[in-house]
Amino acid sequence: MAPKSDSAEGIVLNFVNEQNRPLNSQNVADSLQKFNLKKAAIQKALDSLADSGKISFKEYGKQKIYMARQDQFDIPNSEDLNQMKEQNSKLQEQLAERKKAISEVEAEVKALQSNLTLDQILARQIQLGNEVKQMEDKLTKLRQGVTLVSPEQRQAVEKMYMETMNQWRRRKRMFKDVWSAITENSPKNANEFKEELGLEYDEDCGVNLQSFDELGQGVNKRARRK
Repeated sequence: MAPKSDSAEGIVLNFVNEQNRPLNSQNVADSLQKFNLKKAAIQKALDSLADSGKISFKEYGKQKIYMARQDQFDIPNSEDLNQMKEQNSKLQEQLAERKKAISEVEAEVKALQSNLTLDQILARQIQLGNEVKQMEDKLTKLRQGVTLVSPEQRQAVEKMYMETMNQWRRRKRMFKDVWSAITENSPKNANEFKEELGLEYDEDCGVNLQSFDELGQGVNKRARRK
């Protein structure tokens, strides 16, 4: 007589038959935690099912391995297996096509989500219109010769620029002195040592102190004319 499906034996029997692979009691206990069955109850159910011949088992030392009885399953012949393989191949192709279709739909959804809504477009249009008007007003003032920067503001900027340039020169000179002292008696090649330390000169970063010096000379000339 088959055990009730909601009993411990019924639940364990259904699981072993569904898995149709070698299992030990721990495998079964881990997989049936959702049924709140304790390992002792599962072990008892497995042993009872094995004793009654409802499942098979083999002993390996102290451990028992349980399996579904194979005589309850229809074993396919070679023709059936070939048909199953062919069907599986077709299903795999269908799965690949559907995955591709899903990816395309997801990409389309993502693209649509990145687009602005009508309200956002209108708000952006107003914002850009205001920016254009501000720039046109500024351009009109420049064409009329209106001074947009006061002499005091220009003087403050020029002073800050010259102070920054002086700091740059001083620090560049300090670095050269220290670097010369380090590399003078070093057995290492200076360029290789520089690479090893991860140092970068101004020129390595596309910056040239001389070009900024030339710009600063114009600032000094204006200062002297005042």
